[in-house]
Amino acid sequence: MSVAGFCELTLQTADPEALATFYAQHLGLEVLQRQEDRIWLAAGPKARLGLWRPGEKEFGDEGGAHVHFALRADAQEMERIRRRLAGAGFEPRGPVEHDGGDRSLYVEDPEGNVVEVWDFFSRGRTVEDGLNDGGTA
Repeated sequence: MSVAGFCELTLQTADPEALATFYAQHLGLEVLQRQEDRIWLAAGPKARLGLWRPGEKEFGDEGGAHVHFALRADAQEMERIRRRLAGAGFEPRGPVEHDGGDRSLYVEDPEGNVVEVWDFFSRGRTVEDGLNDGGTA
């Protein structure tokens, strides 16, 4: 038996409310819950994004650097997402077409995290396909 996918990803931020506004208004994530030191947003039906204030958490979690993360989107949504981001003053790159025909948008959120919006799975591709063509890099 193996894991079935991501449950959650958390980002550290001094201003969870401002970052939640970015993800809700510009990428369409739904705010699920606000707590004293964090905000949870739905990232599709089976994953969530946590925006946490710095400081020790229940399991000794600490923030750290990352390269980027990707959110899944349908192929037909890519241009609408790009226009919404650009119209709000962000500078999305793309859509960039990868080997195999899938496309990605890249944008930095207000905290400088690189966010990829990727239509890979909406094109019927599998996790193994991404390894065979070098992924999204």
